[in-house]
Amino acid sequence: MSTVKIPNGHQTVMPYLMLDGAIKFKNFTTTVFSGEITSTHYQEDAPEMIKHSEVRIGESTIMFCDSRAEWPAQPANMFVYVKNADDTYKKALEEGGTSVMEPADQDYGRSCGVTDPCGNVWWITSVL
Repeated sequence: MSTVKIPNGHQTVMPYLMLDGAIKFKNFTTTVFSGEITSTHYQEDAPEMIKHSEVRIGESTIMFCDSRAEWPAQPANMFVYVKNADDTYKKALEEGGTSVMEPADQDYGRSCGVTDPCGNVWWITSVL
């Protein structure tokens, strides 16, 4: 089997989210998860609309853009490991997220859920 060539900073499988208000996602991920924006291109005919952007959270990259008629919004559920689920949960709520599940100890760690301003659900977990 041949080796797959993958660009630096990418992984074999990456989410690609089409969102209503992608700038809100950009702000949410950089503030709540200390995400690093590695690429952003705006639509030439609508400079406030993101044509393509990438945010790196830890070792993972998420691609995203503003939805359009041919690509309607498709938010997702994502699972993310963080250092402190309680602190991240509070920060997510401060940044416009809404609670899906308050932090609680589970068999697999301290976990909670938040919906971001674009409708994505983040399952936030720290290992105990």
